[in-house]
Amino acid sequence: MKPRIAVLGCGYWGSNHIRTLKALGTLYAVSDANLARAEGFATEQECLAIPPDELFRREDIDAVVMALPPQFHAELAIAAVENGKDVLVEKPIALTVPDAERAVAAAKAHDRVFMVGHVLRFHPAFEKLKELIDQGELGEIRYVHSHRLGLGKFHTENDALWDLAPHDLSMILAITGEAPDEVRGEGAALLDHLSDFALLHMHFPSGLRSHLFASRLNPYRERRLTVVGTKAMAVFDDVEPWERKLAVYRHAIWQDSGQWAFTQNEPSYVPVEQGMPLTRELQHFMDCIATRAEPRTDGEEAIRVLQILTAGTVSHG
Repeated sequence: MKPRIAVLGCGYWGSNHIRTLKALGTLYAVSDANLARAEGFATEQECLAIPPDELFRREDIDAVVMALPPQFHAELAIAAVENGKDVLVEKPIALTVPDAERAVAAAKAHDRVFMVGHVLRFHPAFEKLKELIDQGELGEIRYVHSHRLGLGKFHTENDALWDLAPHDLSMILAITGEAPDEVRGEGAALLDHLSDFALLHMHFPSGLRSHLFASRLNPYRERRLTVVGTKAMAVFDDVEPWERKLAVYRHAIWQDSGQWAFTQNEPSYVPVEQGMPLTRELQHFMDCIATRAEPRTDGEEAIRVLQILTAGTVSHG
């Protein structure tokens, strides 16, 4: 039996969840503070429209996907798990670490699946990159940097760091397998009091270093994750077509008579199975509901992401 899943929040990203769950055959209901909007989706997708204040009490709903402004995520996630619902909460799951910890603790106390929408962890190119790293193809990982740049996505509550960086932080944490012991952030607010540019520098206990650059005031799109290892370097570039999304560079660097020398080699492109990350994420959520397994992107990881965001936040008054 497929779980009966409701989507709470019918905005831009919530609508993607709605259509994807419909295609997977498990969309049961939609809900939104704007009931007319929810009813429009319900008619279009042939499912129920349920007011938010009734949603969690419904015994015919097994799980809820939440795609709301982040200031509402924690309290509503707690209400959902206390009413026996499994939840997938979009990032960020809260605006403070204590709120995130309360939500995760409530899910554990009520034995509910608690998954976080770090969707790029389910991108086939990232999954392949992680496989290469785990197999030792890149050697020892020394440096990871991520650039997520573009124009737009302006929010009244979220700055560029909190809106754009969680995806990349989730991938960086998956690669490093550890939390940073030092985080330093820089930001610039040009439009109002919220940062439109953000740069994070991270140092990890193993000695690995990383930086992340996010911008919503950039004239071009960049979606690039670069991993530097002792044997090779790899780049996951989501702007590239599928056949060029994952590149491995096997440059050679050595010392000759006390001087550094190198040879620069052309990249080899790694074949990647095509697939929609959101579809794969929601299928994983369904699998976890069925098996009661811990999600790949669980609450503990989301707390670590929030801790980094908090440490790297720059106040602009």
